[in-house]
Amino acid sequence: MAEPVTQFSLERIDSAAGAVALVTMEDGSGEGRPNVFGRAALDSLARLLPVLEGGDFAALVITGKPGSFAAGADLDEFPRIERREQAIEGSRAGHELFARVRALPCPTVAAINGACLGGGVELALHCEYRVISSSVRHFASPECLLGFVPAWGATQLAPRIAGPQAAVKLIALNPMRQNKMLDAEQAQELGFVDRVVEPHQLIDQAVAIAAERPARVDADLSNIAEVVAGARRQLDDSLHGAAPAPYRALDLIEGAASWSIEDGYRAEQEALADLLFTPQAQASLYAFDLVERRARRGAGRPSAEPREVTKIGIGGAGLMASQLATLFLRRLKVPVVLRDLDQEIVDHALESIRDDLAGAASRGRLDPQDAVSLAALAKGTISYEGFDDCDFVIEAIFEKLEVKQQLFAELEDVVAPECILTTNTSALSVTAMAAGLEHPERLVGMHFFNPVALMPLVELVRTSETDDVSLATAWTVADRLGKRPVLVNDAPGFVVNRLLTRMMGVVLDAIEHGNTVDEADQALLGLGLPMAPSVLLQMVGPGVANHVLQTLHAAYPERFPLSQTLANYAAGSTEIAKGAARPRSVEEIRDAALEALADETRHMLDEGVVASPKDIDTALILGAGFPFFMGGLTKHLEQAGYSYELSSSRLPSGSHSV
Repeated sequence: MAEPVTQFSLERIDSAAGAVALVTMEDGSGEGRPNVFGRAALDSLARLLPVLEGGDFAALVITGKPGSFAAGADLDEFPRIERREQAIEGSRAGHELFARVRALPCPTVAAINGACLGGGVELALHCEYRVISSSVRHFASPECLLGFVPAWGATQLAPRIAGPQAAVKLIALNPMRQNKMLDAEQAQELGFVDRVVEPHQLIDQAVAIAAERPARVDADLSNIAEVVAGARRQLDDSLHGAAPAPYRALDLIEGAASWSIEDGYRAEQEALADLLFTPQAQASLYAFDLVERRARRGAGRPSAEPREVTKIGIGGAGLMASQLATLFLRRLKVPVVLRDLDQEIVDHALESIRDDLAGAASRGRLDPQDAVSLAALAKGTISYEGFDDCDFVIEAIFEKLEVKQQLFAELEDVVAPECILTTNTSALSVTAMAAGLEHPERLVGMHFFNPVALMPLVELVRTSETDDVSLATAWTVADRLGKRPVLVNDAPGFVVNRLLTRMMGVVLDAIEHGNTVDEADQALLGLGLPMAPSVLLQMVGPGVANHVLQTLHAAYPERFPLSQTLANYAAGSTEIAKGAARPRSVEEIRDAALEALADETRHMLDEGVVASPKDIDTALILGAGFPFFMGGLTKHLEQAGYSYELSSSRLPSGSHSV
């Protein structure tokens, strides 16, 4: 069955100012699928434009179906672009159509009623005015994240409308900051929209602003060179030149100060054609498909019916447990009970939860009354009082196997046989935790990443005994929490920590043999990773990192040798355990790290830790911040010529063993 196609439909509405053309973008699929601009959608707009150009309309208002303005170009059509000329033609087609909207004789208003991304932003920028619903949370130009640049006018119009600082933030910087998006208020503050209104007033306010037709003043571009230079320095600090797209976007933004709009359009067309076939763009499109499609569909999700979850127990009341409790309260809105051995720890956790909810309310992310009512759903105990009617329990205590085993054994005496048990362990064997349980089939690993509220990944860990109902329930809970689960078969370190620990082993070895910390950091930052190894180590905590290493060393001693330096860090010392001096170049350290990652990837796939390299890539993108332009890991290994020696049937689509 063919996918729905976005169409532009016209409705004539009467107003005090005269007849208004209300154009709505709609694909007929309901609210779940965003409007996207494929070839058929652009053809629909082309058919409508002569009516608008030849009509007697007092104004044009463009809006979208409920919940979606427009998400931009249809990425499903990108694989069909095989030649440079096709890329230029696709860019030119959008330029020509949107320019005709901009040239209409009547005032034009974009009534942004939902997510407005990429080409949706560009269509809105071609209108004379922009009105946005206060409910909109996603206003962004993510093209640089995908390895190319906005190619339907944003690099030329955004600086003219909102100024160079706002344009640089929207187009070049935010996409490389984990695709940071603007909400309605932020879009107005930066100057991209003229008015924020309540959803039910959107069309009326759009018509009103068209009738008022307030004077427009072009932004001051006199400091554009200085702004762009500053942005280049910021990109250098985070990307180290590893991704060409945002740098090219800055060139285009700077050009807007001296080019005509037509010259700017042509420059965008050339830039798209130059970038679309780069390894970074190909890897980014692969990564986008993993994160936004494959992960959302739930690769490997069992078909079993999940159990209903109406109350949650949390074993532990430390920092991670408190973060989990706050997330459960905000997303699931069900009672939560935390249990720890010390009443002071429990009280501190409850206070932290209240503070987190109140903070969300003060930032406008939560209704103040909801913050109070949700906080009232959180209880604490030093016994197991309140656990008997929990449907779902997650363990979040310190990483010691026998203590976790004891906790689950005690829980089995309290909770109902149907209650799902989960562990947030970062490296320990879930199978070993289930040993001795009466119902080992209901234990699932749910490895969240810190900070819990922000990191999208949950590694769902299945043992050989975990049943489909338990896994399906844990998966549904993760979905309701707004997370992206990746299915992992039980193995030491799972996916993310196992690979990061192998990579960190190369870094520590280099430092112990004479390289500086800065040299080791530079080696990995040159790949475009989001943070230096030394910063990652501090964020994770040397104690946690050393525990993970010890767990992996016990399983794979040859590939995960213990590090005295890391042990010193974990003990609070900065002493480096020096070996024989044989420092390497930055390039040699980087090469060794990639060789180690390729080797560990091969072992993980051979062991069946995950079903596909795509799972590894998804986990590293969502859990470790590996950039889209690397394609996670395996796409980069393939492109850079590092082998992980797999049969072609187990490689990402379009890949080959090298």
